[in-house]
Amino acid sequence: MSNNPLAEVFGFPSNSFSESAKRYRKNRLCPYNNKVPNCTKDKASDPLGVCSIYHKHAPVITCPIRFRQDWLIAENAASFFFEEQVNWTSLTEVRIKDAQGQSAGNIDIVLVAYDDRGKVLDFGAVEIQAVYISGNVRQPFSTYMNDPEGWSLVDWSKLAAYYPTPDYLSSSRKRLVPQLLYKGTILREWRKRQVIAVQRIFFETLPELPQVSQQDAEIAWMLYDLEPQEGQLNLTLTGTIYTEYWAALNRISTPQVGKLEDFIEVLQRKLDNKLDSSPDTLMITDLPLL
Repeated sequence: MSNNPLAEVFGFPSNSFSESAKRYRKNRLCPYNNKVPNCTKDKASDPLGVCSIYHKHAPVITCPIRFRQDWLIAENAASFFFEEQVNWTSLTEVRIKDAQGQSAGNIDIVLVAYDDRGKVLDFGAVEIQAVYISGNVRQPFSTYMNDPEGWSLVDWSKLAAYYPTPDYLSSSRKRLVPQLLYKGTILREWRKRQVIAVQRIFFETLPELPQVSQQDAEIAWMLYDLEPQEGQLNLTLTGTIYTEYWAALNRISTPQVGKLEDFIEVLQRKLDNKLDSSPDTLMITDLPLL
């Protein structure tokens, strides 16, 4: 367990005490192209300014806005969606509706290609998936903000019961799969390509996806990491995986089937506990009728 669970706070490494870092913490600012200058995570009036946490000594991105550093994700996605020399721009939080006019959710970023008159020619959708946290990150964050420069003296082990850790399973099943299912199905029927921006460590927790060529791909999984550089953690594209839509969704949403015998053993243990006796001495058929 790292001495400090917080990798980045308000855009700067938690062990950075430069004038810029102090300014961003004091004013609760976000350097990663949030919709407003301030961080608005969790609560706008009292934002939870944690961009990433440490897990096994590596920074794990927990805020989707963190992926907007220098708009690298838009530039990389545009190279998948459009030909070179195409005019394009980005639109954020665009509502998408089904045939009945019901909302299927907001697309994180839509890249729009347009002509010299400003007419839409094409578009592609970018979804960003940060990692959910299990445990309590507000408590260590508040402790840190009370004395940032004294963070190294805090006994974080006292917070072990609430220590924040990545919850990759919830991130995929409760967030990523529904996004792919609802918004993704509509986009696929429109024959529009999609980019899923995730951190590599999160992608590696998913089942192995069937890959296709870039030309045949409906989805580009763009894998990012935070790499140290000159006292900062910089968002870096470290790989791209190309897949078809349904092949990827089916693989992610379909669990690998375990052994029936293992489940029978679980049922047997629970039954034994409930009957307070093993089947060797008390068979179900021996129970008195009511």
